[in-house]
Amino acid sequence: MVKTRLIPLALLLAALCALFLLWNLRAPVSFILSLRFEKLAALLLVGAATGVATLLFQTVAQTRLLTPGIVGFDALFVFLQTTLVFTLGGIGYVTLPPFAAFLAEAAILIVAAVALFGIVLRKGASDLVRVVLTGVIFGILLRGLASFMQRILDPSEFAIVQQASFASFASVEADQLGVAALILGACVVLAMALASRLDVAALGRDTARSLGLHYDRFVLAVLALVAALVAVSTALVGPITFLGLLAASLAHALLPTHRHALLIPASGLIGAIILVAGQFIFERVLAMSSTLAVLIEFLGGLLFLMLILRRRTT
Repeated sequence: MVKTRLIPLALLLAALCALFLLWNLRAPVSFILSLRFEKLAALLLVGAATGVATLLFQTVAQTRLLTPGIVGFDALFVFLQTTLVFTLGGIGYVTLPPFAAFLAEAAILIVAAVALFGIVLRKGASDLVRVVLTGVIFGILLRGLASFMQRILDPSEFAIVQQASFASFASVEADQLGVAALILGACVVLAMALASRLDVAALGRDTARSLGLHYDRFVLAVLALVAALVAVSTALVGPITFLGLLAASLAHALLPTHRHALLIPASGLIGAIILVAGQFIFERVLAMSSTLAVLIEFLGGLLFLMLILRRRTT
């Protein structure tokens, strides 16, 4: 049965978590375990949330080629970091309270995404293509503004912006993890509750409406969930654009089903597996300090090109 394929994924994730926590563990054990547990929690939360968000977004967008990052989440995050450094200076930026900055960034990202979806989809969810096109243009505009401000910054301030522009799991605070876990956990539970209606929505707007689903209202609700998942994840560690594409594509490949009650947990498990396994190999096995997000973006970009080329040949 397809359902039984979730069990190996869960067991693999549990084994990777144990390896991540216990590999080459030395004294002081309690202190090192606390640090590793915080990083592991961030990896699990971001991986699961990003995988689930991408699957939901692809369902309502009726395509497996897109990720929520295409709407401009990553560009908005980089623009926010650049603006803060530009206005406050390098010293002012690094002295910001981490928890307050996290809440502010998450709130801004959620409000911006919901505003974009609400304004562009005023004529109904059938106009979802405009969301994608508007998001692309919105992202290009923000990247251009951020690049302009970065050219004016001092080299030391520019280095701060560059460091903040890549996803990092080394500087996550415990209080941030608590708030993120509550929000992301609630969103995933709600997504699971909507699984049966997502199955209907995946059939298309006309078919879904003929089956009694209030399609336009439902799509807006799902997009609000996607906005919350991606915004909180991005505010917590930074942008990872193609992680969700990898997780959702692997979920569809491993579970040949259209049931979202199975695809949602599979995407979350695979997203978490990718991050935990990648961070374990980079940090524990290879002892490298490179950013894991760079490798994920490279592999995700290759997968994106492969999906486009396959679509053109079929």
